[in-house]
Amino acid sequence: MAAPEVDDGASDAAFAAWLRGLLRHVPAHPELYRVALTHRSARHEHNERLEFLGDAVLGMVVAEELFRRFPAASEGTLSRLRARLVSTGPLAGIGAAIGIGPMLRLGSGELRSGGFRRESILADATEALFGAAYLDGGLEAARGLILGLYARQLDELRPEAELKDAKTRLQELLQGRAEALPMYMLEGATGEPHEQVFAVRCEVHLAAGGELRAEGTGSSRRRAEQQAAAAVLAQLQVRWRA
Repeated sequence: MAAPEVDDGASDAAFAAWLRGLLRHVPAHPELYRVALTHRSARHEHNERLEFLGDAVLGMVVAEELFRRFPAASEGTLSRLRARLVSTGPLAGIGAAIGIGPMLRLGSGELRSGGFRRESILADATEALFGAAYLDGGLEAARGLILGLYARQLDELRPEAELKDAKTRLQELLQGRAEALPMYMLEGATGEPHEQVFAVRCEVHLAAGGELRAEGTGSSRRRAEQQAAAAVLAQLQVRWRA
């Protein structure tokens, strides 16, 4: 029997239950959220337009919240804090924490290659989810969803420490909870010697059980490690959300 061309994700009933649990209400237009979690590799209408909208909504909501929380912070500091929060790593961490992966519609190629775990796909779908929330319920609905999911990360922001890199912040967070330090493994490097792209995996093994991991890429091993650390940090901040 031929392999299916697309994975339709969760059943309608399972998806509806997941969505109600996430939003804490029955959405007026549930079909928007199905589109939000449909990758372009699937045969259905996909989420790239909603991702575009969600990116703008997320940026505005986060910028407004940072402006309100940190009245003494400079424009440069606010910009760096916003960039940190809305980058791929934190978005993917949120997407993984709320269980977007099993809800995704993916083409067979992405399904076979583990696309439901891929950082970029999770991040894009999370942004598209915010776009769907905006169209479904307006700005207040989108703001409530975003701020609820980002609550822990926002509460832990310290503008005076925003220049610390991701590896430092991850190590400090783990040390503060008496957890083992992260491990970094070089997965490989591609490209010509003068323009190589490095891939690094970061892993954290928690004392209470469970393992968090993420991959990062960059033009140097250090940059790849920083990206991987940022992604794991985002997952931990969501996992340990109060």
